[in-house]
Amino acid sequence: MTYQQPGNWSDPSWPQQGKQDAGYPGYPVSGEPIPQGYAAPMYPGYGYPPPQRATNGLAIASLVCSLAGLATCISAPVGAILGHIARRQIRERGEGGEGLALAGIIVGWILTGLLALVIAFYVVIIVIAVNAETSSTY
Repeated sequence: MTYQQPGNWSDPSWPQQGKQDAGYPGYPVSGEPIPQGYAAPMYPGYGYPPPQRATNGLAIASLVCSLAGLATCISAPVGAILGHIARRQIRERGEGGEGLALAGIIVGWILTGLLALVIAFYVVIIVIAVNAETSSTY
């Protein structure tokens, strides 16, 4: 005897059931104990995701300032510092935005380091130019 599948059609490959009214295979029938290994749904209500945590405002400001440092080169260190402050607040308050803060820190410090290298390069070029002997054939 084959179990009657949903939709009132039968398939010989469908698993056999002891009772006709046992419900769908793999799911417990109402009133029966839940078998071992049965996983409860991940969310309290089917189809509803868990509530979102509020995103930390300093994390957003950190990333914005760091990315603005691509054009201005001045706001990159500000973005990196804001990112460090935002990460501390996120840990303390349980807010969201950890990735934004981390991205702000990384981009901010990389751009700050590149700015420092460019400034050092210009200083070296100026020192070399000032100390260079200028000889003219006039």
